[in-house]
Amino acid sequence: MKTVITYGTFDLLHWGHIRLLERASQLGDKLIVGLSTDEFNSLKHKEAYHSYEHRKYILEAIRYVDQVVPEENWEQKIADVKKYHVDTFVMGDDWKGQFDFLKDYCEVVYLPRTNGISTTKIKDDLSL
Repeated sequence: MKTVITYGTFDLLHWGHIRLLERASQLGDKLIVGLSTDEFNSLKHKEAYHSYEHRKYILEAIRYVDQVVPEENWEQKIADVKKYHVDTFVMGDDWKGQFDFLKDYCEVVYLPRTNGISTTKIKDDLSL
């Protein structure tokens, strides 16, 4: 069984998020999502519209997602890869190169972002 993991805030969920989760799930048999907690988002100077619990609830309803775990800090990724026996780590290509240190522990894949949609664009369009 091949396990894949990705991380993110997944706030204001949109079709670009779903596409990322779909493509990530196709790389293995099980997809784990490391979901940024509200406290971690605060440390990153990021504010989510939805709470962690609501974002987790939404992600767990998506057929491509098998498990959601809290992402509480930048440093936990190596521990998560080991703990969950991860074979492949996936992120959007806007992070290209940032997680190459994980190549000592698993395959690292950067997927192209979906053009024309992002949480930032939604917030800008709604003037949030």
